[in-house]
Amino acid sequence: MESILLEDNPHWRDKSVYDDFIPRDILPKAISFLETKQIIALIGARRVGKSTIAKLMIKELLKTVKAKNIFFINLEKPEFIPYKNDAAYLSKIYDEYLKLADPNKKEKIYFFIDEIQIFENWEVFVKAKYENSNIKFIITGSNSSLLTSNYATTLTGRVLKLQVHSFSFLEFLRFKKIPCSTKIEQIAHKIDIARAKDEYLKWGGYYNVIATDDELIKKEILKNIAEDIILKDIVPRYKIKNSGAIKDLFYYVVSNATTLLNYATLAKKINIDAKSIKEYIEYFEDNFLVYTISNYHTKITQQIKSAKKLYLNDNGFLNLGVTRSANSGTRFENMIFTILAQKHGNITYLRDTAEIDFFVEYEGYFQVSYDIQDEKTKQRELQSFGYFNKEGRYKNLLITYDIDENIGDVEVVSFENFVFKNLL
Repeated sequence: MESILLEDNPHWRDKSVYDDFIPRDILPKAISFLETKQIIALIGARRVGKSTIAKLMIKELLKTVKAKNIFFINLEKPEFIPYKNDAAYLSKIYDEYLKLADPNKKEKIYFFIDEIQIFENWEVFVKAKYENSNIKFIITGSNSSLLTSNYATTLTGRVLKLQVHSFSFLEFLRFKKIPCSTKIEQIAHKIDIARAKDEYLKWGGYYNVIATDDELIKKEILKNIAEDIILKDIVPRYKIKNSGAIKDLFYYVVSNATTLLNYATLAKKINIDAKSIKEYIEYFEDNFLVYTISNYHTKITQQIKSAKKLYLNDNGFLNLGVTRSANSGTRFENMIFTILAQKHGNITYLRDTAEIDFFVEYEGYFQVSYDIQDEKTKQRELQSFGYFNKEGRYKNLLITYDIDENIGDVEVVSFENFVFKNLL
């Protein structure tokens, strides 16, 4: 085990080891949480950068904390898999760390545990140490129900949760070294930003995807990410016997992103009963592959029962569909949803005689239209605001690919300006 601990903690020997890591927008908030007693939980899909953020937090800690008082362990290593049903093994890992590193026990120990959901009943170990020792836990996990199991409820009130996403458009621009933090920079680099927008709409923000220019490799990486989530997280956790069928389902829902889910239709296509289809999509959602939103209703029970619209957590996955290539409108709507989802917790849609793509209560109505050059398209989008927002209680925002103007009480805004307004 000593070699594993040394491999996961290169900062014990070289404090500059994380200097080349790319900072993320969520980092300042994560660092601010280090001053608290509570456990920090970084949650998000595989490969969105949770481990990177953890290591950037270590880099910050190294300014004031002794290197050997900072311990990082990745539980996904093959050597640990045989012990995943034995939470007591986590104590053995910790004891080996104490023996090898010999940290100063009079000072706080920062214990980073990567992919903690690998071990069943991990909460028992964390709670015992949290209550009885001077340890600050920072954990990462790849499913949204990480903290809702029967055991995890014992940690209620003791956890500060941060959700990690793939690169935002602003992070993507910084990766591309395109300045955009001021209005002057945005104007000066308008052409570069427009080119980056098209690339981002097509390929999304996974680091390994944007780090290569080869489109075949990009697609293969995205396929590997999706299948890792399905085969390494979902299939074993929920004891699914037909792994081929659940993979097929994912590729079918990719082809139907931004549309209403029809479980019966999907069931006929891939020969799985509709009840299982619904369960599998819930598993996708729990593991951050997809999001579903409901039709808004004043009665929450009716809202829950309503037909769901499905979105992907990253636009890159739209390249994996089985029945069609994603069109510009689909890519654009999915991207706007992901931006809204990072900022707002409860997004719904509205559908009656007219339709509104997204409604955020106390915030406003959001219509998404890639192109409004056609007058009928423009009027249809505008009339939906009038249908649902007769009293003018909320703002009306129509997000387009490249148009900025005001039409009555509707603000028409281009993708760039929507992003800069919401993410800067």
